[in-house]
Amino acid sequence: MSAASVATVPPGPEVPPGLRRFLALDDFEAAARRHLPRMLYGFVSGAAETDAALRDNRAAFQELGFVPRVLADVSARQTGTALLGRRYAAPFGIAPMGASALSAYRGDLVFARAAAAAGIPMILSASSLIRLEEVRAEGPTAWYQAYLPGEAPRIEALVDRVAAAGYDTFVLTADVPVSANRENNVRNGYSLPLKPNLRLAWEGISHPRWLFGTALRTLKNHGMPHFENMDATRGPPVLSANLIRKIGRRDGLSWEHLALIRARWRGPLLVKGLLSPEDAKIARDCGADGVIVSNHGGRQLDGAIAPLRMLPEIAAVAGGMAVILDCGIRRGTDVLKALALGAHFVFVGRPFLYAAAVGGEAGVRHAITLLWEEIHRNMAMLGITELSQLSAEYLRRVR
Repeated sequence: MSAASVATVPPGPEVPPGLRRFLALDDFEAAARRHLPRMLYGFVSGAAETDAALRDNRAAFQELGFVPRVLADVSARQTGTALLGRRYAAPFGIAPMGASALSAYRGDLVFARAAAAAGIPMILSASSLIRLEEVRAEGPTAWYQAYLPGEAPRIEALVDRVAAAGYDTFVLTADVPVSANRENNVRNGYSLPLKPNLRLAWEGISHPRWLFGTALRTLKNHGMPHFENMDATRGPPVLSANLIRKIGRRDGLSWEHLALIRARWRGPLLVKGLLSPEDAKIARDCGADGVIVSNHGGRQLDGAIAPLRMLPEIAAVAGGMAVILDCGIRRGTDVLKALALGAHFVFVGRPFLYAAAVGGEAGVRHAITLLWEEIHRNMAMLGITELSQLSAEYLRRVR
C-alpha cells in the first residue's frame, strides 16, 4: 500500500436513513445495548472487577482542556498521517476485539472492509472467528494481533502463517499473562467456551434481530464458529470444552519470545499493552518498531493507570519507535489530546463494535466518518492545519 493509494478524507456514501440519528460514537452504544443479548453486551462493555481502570481511561481525557490559537488560516487542514512507512487517511484505526463475529455478522470482515475503504488500519484479534487469510484478502490495511503462549514452535509457525497471508504488521499483546477476573461476565451469563442452556436460549429469543441476523445466519452460512487464528492451524469451536487447554499457558511469554518474533518477522513489529517506560525501552532494545500504550480497555488489571497518563513518559523514551495509544477514546477531541501528548496514532475499539452490531459495514463507515469529521472540525478550532503541529502547549490540566 503506497502513500499515494490512501485518500486524504475517509470516503463514505450517503448515510442510510436508519443511521442518521447516530451523531456521535456514544450513540451506537445505547442502540447496541438494546440489540445485543445481555451476556454479549456485558462482555463487550464490561471490564475487570470494580471497573476502576475502565472509568479512569475516560477520566484522564476529561482532566485536560485545550488552549486554542486563533486567526490562523486553517482552510488547507488535512488529517493524513504517516505511520510505520504507510500513510493513512486519519490518525486512528480499529482496535482488535475478540469474538467480534458473535456480536456482528461476519464482524471481522466488516471491520476489514470499512477500514480499507476509509484508508485506515484495523487490527485482527487472535481470538477472532474468521480466518485471518479471509480478513486480509478483504482488508489490505489489516494488521494481525497475537496472544501467544511461551512456546517457541507455536510462535514460529504462527508468524509464518501470518506472513504467508500477506500481513505487513504484527502486534504482540503483552498484558494477558493470565485471564482477568471479569465478574461481570459471570453475572451476565457469558463464558468461553459458550455453554448452551435455558438462559442462553432466552437471550436469543428475546433479541430476535440478533438471533436471526447474526447467530442463526452465521450457523446457516458458515457453521459453528471456531477460534481460527490463535495458531498456525484452526482452533477449537466456541463451544469446545478444551478451549482453555488449547490456548496454552501465556504466563511463560517473555522478552526472549519478542526477540524470536523479531528475528523471524520482516515487517513492522509492535508490542501492545505497555504502561511502563522501562518496558518501552526494553521493547525498543528488542527491535520493536512501536508500542501500543494500553491497559486492555480496563479488562485486565483493575486499577491499572490510564494509558493517557503514562503517554508523555513513554513518548520521551521511545527513541524513534512509533507510539500508539488505545483505551477510552470516544471523541475527536480525545484523539487530538493523545496526539498532543506524544502519540503518533490511536486505536478505538468498543464504539466500532457497537456500530457493526447495529449497522453492519454501513454503521462502521458512518462511525469512522463521524470521528474523522470531529477531528477535522476541531483542528480548525485549535488553529492547526497539520496534526504534527500539536504539542503539549495546546493543553492545560483543568482537574
